[in-house]
Formats: sequence, C-alpha cells, structure tokens
Amino acid sequence: MLDAIFVTLQVILALLAVYQFTFSLFGLYKKKKKKNYPATKSFAVLVAAHNEEQVIGALMENLKQLDYPRDLYDVFVICDNCTDSTADIVREHGWNACVRTNPDLRGKGYAIEWMLKYLWDLPRQYDAVVMFDADNLVEQNFLTEMNNDLCNGARVIQGYIDTKNPEDSWITAAYGVSYWYINRLWQLSRHNLNMANFLGGTGMCFETNLLKEIGWGATSLVEDLEFTMRSVQRNVYPVFNYDAKVFDEKPLTFKASARQRLRWMQGHFTVARRYFFPLLWQSIKERSLVKFDLAVYGANVYVVLLTFLLTAVMSLDIYVFDGPHIANIYGYFPLWVGFIAIGMNVLTFLLSMALEKVTFAKVYLYLVLFPIYLLSWYPITFYAFFTQNNKQWSHTQHTRVVRLDEVQSKQG
Repeated sequence: MLDAIFVTLQVILALLAVYQFTFSLFGLYKKKKKKNYPATKSFAVLVAAHNEEQVIGALMENLKQLDYPRDLYDVFVICDNCTDSTADIVREHGWNACVRTNPDLRGKGYAIEWMLKYLWDLPRQYDAVVMFDADNLVEQNFLTEMNNDLCNGARVIQGYIDTKNPEDSWITAAYGVSYWYINRLWQLSRHNLNMANFLGGTGMCFETNLLKEIGWGATSLVEDLEFTMRSVQRNVYPVFNYDAKVFDEKPLTFKASARQRLRWMQGHFTVARRYFFPLLWQSIKERSLVKFDLAVYGANVYVVLLTFLLTAVMSLDIYVFDGPHIANIYGYFPLWVGFIAIGMNVLTFLLSMALEKVTFAKVYLYLVLFPIYLLSWYPITFYAFFTQNNKQWSHTQHTRVVRLDEVQSKQG
C-alpha cells in the first residue's frame, strides 16, 4: 500500500513536470505585433508604498515621462502606515499622496481595497486602474500598451516584470534569471495559446468596470494570485503584454529574500486551499483547459512541498536505513534518463536568458550559485506550510535608487 502511494505521487509529479515543459515550448516564439489604437483610455495609476522615501522619488519622476497624454492619467500613491517622508516627496512631485493609517489591517491587499473605495468617490472616474510598487521603474510605453490591450477587449492585463538590479548580488541575479524564465516560458507561452496569465503583484492593469463589478476582495499575502483566481472563476482571463515592461527591485541578501519568499509561500498555501478544488471542479464541468491550468498553477506550492518531502523520505530510506525499502520509479530508468531530465531543466533557464538576450556579465558568473537559490525554495516552502496561518505582512526594504535611463543603458 505504501509503495503504491509513493509510486502514484512520483508519477503525478513527473507528469506535472512534463506538462509544464511542454507548455514552455510555446514561449519560444512571439506573436506578430498587435494593432495600435489611438490613446483614448484614462488611467488611475496606484502606487502602494510603506516607508519608501528612499526610492519613491525616482518612480515619481519616471511617471512624468510616460509617452501618454498627460491629461489621461493621474498618479495616486497609497502612503500606507508611513512614518517617514514618503507623502511629502510625492506631493513635491505634484502627484496625489493618499495617507492611510490602519495598524490592524496591514498589507498591500488591504491598502488597495481602501484606495479603490476612495477612488470610486472622486468626481473623475477612470477607464482603468494600473498598479505599481514604490520601488518600480516603468518603460515609457507602458500606458500606451495598456491602452492597446484595453481597446482590444482585455479586462485584466499583466505587464512584463523585469529586474531593476540583477547585478547587485547573487540573489538579485537569481531573481533576474527566474523572472526572465517566467516571462518567456510561462507567461508568453500561455499568452500565445490564449490561456489565462497570472498576475505578478505589480505592472498590473484592471478595467474599472470589472473592479466595480466584482470588487477587489484580495487581501491575502499574495493578493495578485488571489485576484487572478477570482477573475478566472468568472471567465475573465488576464492577458500578458510582453512589450510593457516594469522594473522591480529585488532583495540584496539571502535573508531578505527568504523572508519575502516565505511570505509568498504562506500566501500561496492560503490561496491554494481556498481556490484549487472549486477551480478544478469548474474545469472538469466546463471542460476548460484554461481553468485546469490555473488550478495546477495554484497548487504548485503543494507540488514543491511534496517534492521536498518525497526526496527527504527516499534519501533517509537509502542513506540511513540501508534501503531502498520504498518503491522508486526512477530506479527503473537508466541513469542517463535522470541526467537528461536535470539537463533539460537547466536548459530551460539558459534558453530563456538567450531568448531574452540577457547581456549582464555578472549574472552569468552568478549562475554557479543559482542552484542554491532553487534548492532553498524547498525548506522555505516546508516552513511556510506550518506557518501559513500567519497573516502578518513583512515589508521588504527598498534602497536601490536607479533611474530608468541607467537600467535601459545596462540592458544594451
């Protein structure tokens, strides 16, 4: 019985790996350029900020330089429980500083929900809402691309999340590699297949009528994934805009990275618990591959946990208890099959960097430490499973002041 359970779980994990690898192949190409529309849509640009005085000024300058009619967008910075001069800096740049003080309901999801209620009461109403983080930098064409997608019928849009500081440390390099891989071989592949894309927490655009219709309602530690699930349940499929880039600052140290990723995994467990089975059941009833794919994505946190546990148990069985006593399907394959599987996994990351024309020399040097970053997800996810009921928002401190022209010049 125990052997049957282990074999079944191993087969499921292997099939999921093949499933994702197959999908990634559809990210090898880009669709032809879509139609451009005249600038007609108006935008409320929301920026979530908590004690961001060191970086908020660069974004405020950046948002003045967008190649979109100035009368068609306004910027609102949510100064959420700030105790520094974030609000003053925002006002100095001529944008709207919206001060929120609520020590009990802390976190980005609650701040956005509060801001949207404020927004609906304003005399001016906007066609869409765009969301950034305070440490971001935005390509000048971002709103132009959002306008094109909205005019083409999209209701929820995710831009391309790039890394602002990939050469700062081996950790930021690892984030950079991960995001190039995700953008190209996860997001673009699903976009090419007209599947639902998933939101990434920043660089997001929402049709106002949709937000008013279903509400925000995403107050978990991963509000982006939660809203993705809620949208897809209602047959609203987020789309991916490859040409609309936002540059996000990544943590410099392993400790800061681990804290951030722990929060993500805690939130992922919450969302998976809440949405996986309803979405899976919907996908079966409606014969919807789109909903099945998103249900699988939502359950990825359990896939990581299960992989870690199976590997740990089988390692103990072999090296401590002189096994194997537990059935292992990989023992029936020639050794070269395992090497090919590992090689294909590594290749996908290198392939994504080649496709994205990554030229950062330090990032390539830091690749030798990239496996450490990947392996660290396992203990982080394991710990997150036992602390998933922790709803406390942990703020990632941002200090890297970079201007958009610096980022663009480094990208070549």
